[in-house]
Amino acid sequence: MASNAASNSTSIVYISYLYLTEFTWTANILIPTWPAMIVFGFAANITNIIVFLRIGVNDNVTILLLSLSISDLMYLTLMTPTVCSYIMLIFAPYWPWPTHVDIGIELLYWPAITCYDFSAFLSVWLGVTRCACVAMPLQFKSVFTKGRTIKLVLASFLLAVSLRMPIMTVNRVGWRTDHGTNISYAYVEKQNRKAMTQINDILNRNSILYINFIIMIACVSILSFKLYQASRIRKSYTSAFTTQQTSEKSDRQGLSAKDLHVIRSVVLVGSIFIMSQAPFLISSTARLISDNFDIDHANRNRLLFFTFSIVSLTCSYLIASVNIFVYYIYNSKYKSELSSMLKRFKKPKTEA
Repeated sequence: MASNAASNSTSIVYISYLYLTEFTWTANILIPTWPAMIVFGFAANITNIIVFLRIGVNDNVTILLLSLSISDLMYLTLMTPTVCSYIMLIFAPYWPWPTHVDIGIELLYWPAITCYDFSAFLSVWLGVTRCACVAMPLQFKSVFTKGRTIKLVLASFLLAVSLRMPIMTVNRVGWRTDHGTNISYAYVEKQNRKAMTQINDILNRNSILYINFIIMIACVSILSFKLYQASRIRKSYTSAFTTQQTSEKSDRQGLSAKDLHVIRSVVLVGSIFIMSQAPFLISSTARLISDNFDIDHANRNRLLFFTFSIVSLTCSYLIASVNIFVYYIYNSKYKSELSSMLKRFKKPKTEA
């Protein structure tokens, strides 16, 4: 067992941040919701993976959605130690930690964020592929083939890992000895933190973040316009032609009813992505403008940094958990397969 004095002193430092007046509302309101989000996210993404596998991974959209569910599940799994540590710091600040508190908070944080980046890339590619489907429907199948989509997913994962590799080399497990008890305990040893943080800021917190955000806004705007345009076309032809003729006209426009359904789901997923990224984008912009907007500076900016960090993390847990509702509403195959699974699950109980 590690030294309680060392663990408790670190806990008190974190608690002093958490319970400052400007940070109380985020600590007391948002952080207690994290366990429920994590548990629901586990159940939702496992369900998504099972349903997509049962449907069959036969097209590029299903490949991307399956990969997104796997990535979100990995993210939530790796973030669980951080969530548990924050919860313990709030509700049991003097709990005797078996290791240094940083082990739970920081050790798996950057690998988890790498999975979150991977999910962001997949969400962006979903928007791009749907835009391509609208812009060039005839060439779409030949360009975005199943094989190329799989390669794209693998390349996106390698890109996410490569971009976060500098910052992931900072945290290492080291050992300290409490001279009072002569007991050794594990802690997070930081190496080259300042240099690697600057590289991470340039690559991920600014460049890649802005690129993803701008691309997703453009995709959502284009797809939303196409939905509005298709809605006007259908309304105008409904008043003059039969339902069959309206459907034929829709096909000639390159947007079938199935296409519109998929586009609506991507627009919703993209909109959720944009809203969830906004707090982190604001935080990154502020950090770019002011070097004092960080955890290491003892000033009022540190309080705002903690607030935006907690809000951003809450949004990330939310976006990794709520896609199941989008799939159920807008994906007919998903809804049919999930309903069938639930019926089979309930059937033995009914017979009993």
